[in-house]
Amino acid sequence: MTLLRSVLGLVILGQSARFVFSPAAAAGFAKTGLPNFVHLGLGWAEMAAAVIFLIPQFAIAGGWLLIATLGFAVVVHVLHGWFDVGGLIVYAAAAWAVMAEKKTA
Repeated sequence: MTLLRSVLGLVILGQSARFVFSPAAAAGFAKTGLPNFVHLGLGWAEMAAAVIFLIPQFAIAGGWLLIATLGFAVVVHVLHGWFDVGGLIVYAAAAWAVMAEKKTA
């Protein structure tokens, strides 16, 4: 599970950074009608959660933070008619799997 935790944390960190720093992502998020601070807050929260998740001693806390931020992202997507949330759900399930393994170890 160390490999899954590392890969998941790095992938989410990279995608979240792209979400925060990409002008195209900012333009896409602007279509939601939500203020830009929601876009930045969600992206930075995902990056912080991913970094915490990557630290072995804090993997469970980071996992809960990832699940919460990914869940919020799913809600924002669905409320705006963007139903392509499968990747977010897979990421949340992977975080859950890492957390479950950490609790039994």
